[in-house]
Amino acid sequence: MVLLVLKSSSLKAQKKDLEKSQSLQLETSDLYLKNWIQQDVLYIITEEEKTAFNRLSTDEERYQFIEQFWIRRDPSPDSILNENRNEHYRRIAYSNERFFSGRPGWMTDRGRIYITFGPPDQIESHPTGGHYQRPFKDGGGSTNTFPFEIWRYRHLEGTDLGNEVIIEFVDPTMTGEYRMTMDPSEKDALINIPNAGLTTLESLGLARKKDRFNNPSGMLFGEPQGQLNRRNTAFERLYRHSALQRPPKIKFKDLETIVDTKLSYNLLPFNSRTDFFKISENLVLVSTTIQILNNQITFKENQGIQQARINIFGRVSTITGRVVQVFEDVINKDIPDPSLRVILDKTSLYQQSMTLPSGRYKLELVLKDLYSGNVGTQYFGFIVPKYRARKLSTSSLILADQIKKLSSQEVGNQMFDVGGTKVYPNVKEEFTKERDLRVYFQVYNLAVDEKTNQTSVSIEYIFRKDQKELFRLQQDQEDSIQSAEPISLERILPLKSMQTGFYRLEVKVTDNISQQSIRQIAKFEVKQ
Repeated sequence: MVLLVLKSSSLKAQKKDLEKSQSLQLETSDLYLKNWIQQDVLYIITEEEKTAFNRLSTDEERYQFIEQFWIRRDPSPDSILNENRNEHYRRIAYSNERFFSGRPGWMTDRGRIYITFGPPDQIESHPTGGHYQRPFKDGGGSTNTFPFEIWRYRHLEGTDLGNEVIIEFVDPTMTGEYRMTMDPSEKDALINIPNAGLTTLESLGLARKKDRFNNPSGMLFGEPQGQLNRRNTAFERLYRHSALQRPPKIKFKDLETIVDTKLSYNLLPFNSRTDFFKISENLVLVSTTIQILNNQITFKENQGIQQARINIFGRVSTITGRVVQVFEDVINKDIPDPSLRVILDKTSLYQQSMTLPSGRYKLELVLKDLYSGNVGTQYFGFIVPKYRARKLSTSSLILADQIKKLSSQEVGNQMFDVGGTKVYPNVKEEFTKERDLRVYFQVYNLAVDEKTNQTSVSIEYIFRKDQKELFRLQQDQEDSIQSAEPISLERILPLKSMQTGFYRLEVKVTDNISQQSIRQIAKFEVKQ
């Protein structure tokens, strides 16, 4: 049996962990995300996971991380419910109710152990302390104690502490604040009174009270001598105390391998972006554009034609895991032999559009090159916006390589077709100085002048570099619109005079009638 008694320094260590966690300054206003990392999973998240989470820059990435975090700990990923996640939050609720001591139960030592390892197999409780007859294996003799509890675990999953782990909690202040202790005599209220509360060996003069912590042989009379020195030295007890402070290892290694494999599939690199266009207040057209460098694709010669085939699989699901959309497609490229060298320096675009209600989703993309077998994956979350009535709003701000008006015969359910305009996004948002920057977006819910029955809008394009404003361009305000329906706005901005580097474009839209304004921001790079 492993006897583990833990010291009050655990409270200080726990407070230090809490302060360290609560000092994290996430660049988010989302209270759920802050509470998740600082409270919900504080005791079970690994240092590697915590580091990865803190490196994320957007809330969408953080929500996707949370989804993967629980998938790695799901004992039955094929079922709708995640039993591990549900049990974790049940433990938090139980701890807050059962272990409250002037502060939430999840912050206490008992709460920490309960949340991390679950309910013990056996609890010996002495809520009032008082007279206590020590078991023979614990040294024998009698004493008076403070309130204390002894928790017994047959086995602690995710640790190397082995079987039969015993944890003591003591309330030396008599306030209900039980602390883990590694000192076997901390619960002894007579420890500082000479010749009182002695163990059997101490009463025989074979052990001394003051040696209980460094040499607890007098408190462990029933232990075999060979195990006594190895298991209950101060070093071993400190080690076991430290092990209880660490998050448990992930149990489901097969799931961990799956997730790790997904995240490392980058043999076929590609870029993607997701844009949003209003259909109604709650329905939104969601367009996902994929960009692949042609020099990353394997071409196979067939009768003077260089052929490439890329399989695309996409799955959209809610944050709870319910699948709402699946799409599969093939990118076919057939290039004459003489033209292959020319197109290798270019890119290929693919786009998939779907209609979704407002809400939070995740998208899983898998691309496979049929001729090389290379696979690329991306997993990310996105929020479909809600376009509220009478509130000025815009679509996504798209920086495009090409914008082309479609004739009435061409308009239809075509790739890159947005409101009768072909818009080819520059997914990487990289432009050379020889190419113009094309901007496209839609404006919704413009107010109508009651006298003229017209709308009027002003657009400002503000360019910044290193936080400094370089210049701004003003859209002609005299172009009033005859309808309050969504309007499409396009602008071509030459880049020849701009230096290489990273830029920030702010587009400010002002409704001259309602005086509402809204800003959209895009970042891009100018290369030589």
